[in-house]
Amino acid sequence: MAHGAMELGTMEPVKPVHTTEEHWGDIVRALGRPGNLIRGTYHHTPFPRHDLRVLCRGVAVTPGLALGSHVSFARYDDGSTLMMGDLVMTEDELPAMTDAFQAHGIAQTAIHKHLPSHEPNVWWTHVCAHGPDAVQLARGLRSALDRTGTPPPPQGLRPQQTLDLDTAGIDAALGTKGSGSGEVYTCLFARRETVIDEGHVLPAGLGATSAFNFQPLGGGRAALSGDLAMIATEVQDVLAALRRGGIELVELHNHGLTDEPRLFFTHVWAVGDAVDLAKAARPAVAATNAVPVAV
Repeated sequence: MAHGAMELGTMEPVKPVHTTEEHWGDIVRALGRPGNLIRGTYHHTPFPRHDLRVLCRGVAVTPGLALGSHVSFARYDDGSTLMMGDLVMTEDELPAMTDAFQAHGIAQTAIHKHLPSHEPNVWWTHVCAHGPDAVQLARGLRSALDRTGTPPPPQGLRPQQTLDLDTAGIDAALGTKGSGSGEVYTCLFARRETVIDEGHVLPAGLGATSAFNFQPLGGGRAALSGDLAMIATEVQDVLAALRRGGIELVELHNHGLTDEPRLFFTHVWAVGDAVDLAKAARPAVAATNAVPVAV
């Protein structure tokens, strides 16, 4: 994991380099599915858990709301590659997946919950690795995923569905322009700071974002699953703002081990009118040093 890392504070941090889709063909083949290049700096691949049927407080959770494993790769000017991801697994899958990570030198930097009481029992783990061989990192991740029920990519395009939500109202309430996936409507914010992890500058929007997913429930109502990125001095103001808005706190934790500035994250849950939920979330976002990001 620590290839290319430096003693913090002794050298200039290593910076990511711009790439094109052609640079990532070996990763696509190793992972067995396509991804997409984000802002020319990191390659992102989703692994939605369409195989899972999860109920949270009576809501059937879609992969877009909270069951979307994903991994990103970024290349650096020292020739190394960073792999960082957030993966979904059942409680029964977690031990074997952990063993696979350890066998391939992939660090787990968090193991926690994104949802309150739900069935069956699902866990989430954040992973991180640095190395000179991007394909080796991808194959290690694939080995871990192969120990779970993560399904292969679907054949053909899924039909796009119109979301039964007032998306313009959500945008106005949160002060950003979100994006619909057919399952959920997502609004995203990124930290303004430059975040450094193990001596490597994280590409903007990777590992330091706040996200709000709205899953329509009919009649303008939605289930909200979100995640806010904070520094320590922001945490209490954010938690207080969320609770004033009637939003439930699920977890307060870290996603990384060596990030600077040190980031904390809180996962949230709520059900109600979608625009009202967005209005309730706005003060919490405003309490952080973040800016809207186009999804």
